[in-house]
Amino acid sequence: MSTLERVFGFKQLRPGQESVVSAVLAGRSAAAIFPTGSGKSLCYQLPALHLPHLTLVISPLLALMQDQLAFLHGRGISAASIDSAQSREQASEVMTRAKAGELKILMISVERLKNERFRNFIAQVPISLLVVDEAHCISEWGHNFRPDYLKLPDYQRQFGIPQVLLLTATATPKVVADMQQKFAIAEADVVTTGFYRPNLNLLVEPVSGADKLLRLQQWLSAKAGQPSIVYVTQQRTAEQVAERLSERGVAASAYHAGMPHEAREAIQRQFMAGHINCIVATIAFGMGIDKSDIRNVVHFDLPKSIENYSQEIGRAGRDGQPSDCLVLANRDSLNVLENFVYGDTPEREGIRCVLDQLLAGGQGGEWELMLNQLSEQSNIRQLPLKTLLVQLELRGIIAPRYAYFAEYRFKYLLEPEALLAHFSGERRQFVEALITTSQRARTWCTVDFEQLYQQHQAERSRVIIALDYFQEKGWIEVESKQMTEVYALLQPGFDAEALSAELHGYFSQQEASEIRRIHAMLALFASEHCLSQRLAAYFGDSHAPQQCGHCSVCQGQIAQLPAPPALPALAELDLQALCAGFVRKHQEHKGVAPSVECLTRYLCGVSVPLFTALKARQLGGFAALEAYPYAEVRAWLAAQRV
Repeated sequence: MSTLERVFGFKQLRPGQESVVSAVLAGRSAAAIFPTGSGKSLCYQLPALHLPHLTLVISPLLALMQDQLAFLHGRGISAASIDSAQSREQASEVMTRAKAGELKILMISVERLKNERFRNFIAQVPISLLVVDEAHCISEWGHNFRPDYLKLPDYQRQFGIPQVLLLTATATPKVVADMQQKFAIAEADVVTTGFYRPNLNLLVEPVSGADKLLRLQQWLSAKAGQPSIVYVTQQRTAEQVAERLSERGVAASAYHAGMPHEAREAIQRQFMAGHINCIVATIAFGMGIDKSDIRNVVHFDLPKSIENYSQEIGRAGRDGQPSDCLVLANRDSLNVLENFVYGDTPEREGIRCVLDQLLAGGQGGEWELMLNQLSEQSNIRQLPLKTLLVQLELRGIIAPRYAYFAEYRFKYLLEPEALLAHFSGERRQFVEALITTSQRARTWCTVDFEQLYQQHQAERSRVIIALDYFQEKGWIEVESKQMTEVYALLQPGFDAEALSAELHGYFSQQEASEIRRIHAMLALFASEHCLSQRLAAYFGDSHAPQQCGHCSVCQGQIAQLPAPPALPALAELDLQALCAGFVRKHQEHKGVAPSVECLTRYLCGVSVPLFTALKARQLGGFAALEAYPYAEVRAWLAAQRV
């Protein structure tokens, strides 16, 4: 009996799976581009049992890892993960098993590879195969999503991993070509099984912003009791729409990243179990949701791109039964989508600020930074700032060393004397020094690492191990704050002016590409041709039927997207009245007038770290022009030479 049947219970592989598994077992790298729910995971799980060494899987989400591990353990396969939910001891135990050759599969997040301790460990473990789930993140789509994905080709070379398997449900021909080139995958080993799913009815309905909520309520009322996801762009919209639906007889729960973790988990569990049937969610909801009977996916707001749209509708109808995917389409929220993109492009001065800090702080060969602090100083949002650091790594300017928490504090759950009584000799002296040097406020004691080292030669690592041990014993509660990242400066002589221009050019290109993707999505929704065929063609699938017969276009409804409400011409507005207060505050804080880019962000309501410091939201002009296209406001301001 074959491994496939004995372990996984299948008589045969599907056509796409067979090609990928054969390539991997023949020692070649491959890419599996299959639609959601087509069995991508089996493409690495089966070969992993036949390969001589470890299979290392990069997975984007803890929930996905846990689902896959449960599946593997259920089939008796030795698999483990190293993740943020584990204690140091649990992670060490997994490393020990991997070194001893006891594991076939190890799952990690891509950020784990930034950890020097982990990189040192993985360099000692022979690896047969590197598997990258959600592999499109390696290419342009991942630029500001998970920046560390961009480093995976380097990691493959660094650890001498002979083969790679890339898995994704969402890759355009351009992204596929990029993935192929970065990992040297032969064209024949890129296996695409098609994007067309005959059970999904793609429906686009033009609805003005004012009428969307009523239309959504009518539509869902007619489908009472069916599992449904409603996608919105902003957290506050999720709350408002869920509340309104519930008031009008459609029981719905909001779900977004701003909610407490426990509340999100509870809502997800209830949805999976069928106790809640309608979720109104931002895109924080969906990855790792393996519920097969979702009958409806509604886009209340426009999705961010065709890629996002494809991923989000991919959660419907995984059981093969007919499911509706509805977009309530207009152009009202177009600016909101575009503003997300513009706000993620750092100003050239901000990039220069980071490079100057690097040159000044990295004199001794090492550069320490706190991300939130650097974000405020450079006025770059945290996610694009991470992307900037990755770009510096890819250019060989810096390399990650390790990260540590700058501040540790603890509170006693046991009297200090009772804690001390557990030790004798030199250990007792060390614990006593820890107790006496830690400054005690009312409840919490802050650890003074410097004093401990100067007076007692106590190494930082020993102190942290002791604190972890005390917490494990239930003697104290520990809190750590101020994550500090340490990088090695590899090229101290770089030209900061030239490099900031080059990096700003890179971000500007990404910005233009993202804006193009938003407009490609609008063109798809307003298409006069079959939506299923257009969507498949975008992803390079030429095998979809020319007319599916079950999308809104095939049913004779071409979406003429209503234009947003007419606005007064920018030239008629009083720029001085809108900006005077902000310009004054900026001048006082920074010593210079704000740039055109900074003013555009202020008027369009695009948040950046500086605005928090200036309390910009409290000024009358903040977001005064949010209904206008960002690029138009920027061009108008540039012409005024404010």
